[in-house]
Amino acid sequence: MVYKDVPNIPKKTTKKKRPRLMAAVNESCTGCEACIDFCPVDCIDHMPPAEYTGAVIPPVRIRWHECIGCQICAKVCEHLAWNAIDMVAIDEFERQAGIRITDEIPREEATAAVA
Repeated sequence: MVYKDVPNIPKKTTKKKRPRLMAAVNESCTGCEACIDFCPVDCIDHMPPAEYTGAVIPPVRIRWHECIGCQICAKVCEHLAWNAIDMVAIDEFERQAGIRITDEIPREEATAAVA
């Protein structure tokens, strides 16, 4: 049965520490949004980057500074969609993206989340 390994929708939480893994959307994403409801910190959205000019339905986007590395989105995508979310070791992710992930949400993102 395909749904056996799909996680239940988790209780919502907030980021408490720097994750060991980071969710990264790959080119297989169809924008189906199956993962969004399962994210316990609501860090997945469907707003494409300003420079996006690809498919009619853009891929989902991970707000990396909010991700807790729980792997739930990747498991949901693997079982319900296209296996379009990779879990990357945080040090490798930071090196590739050229950013530093901390245990806190940047002030401007935290303010926008409250508004």
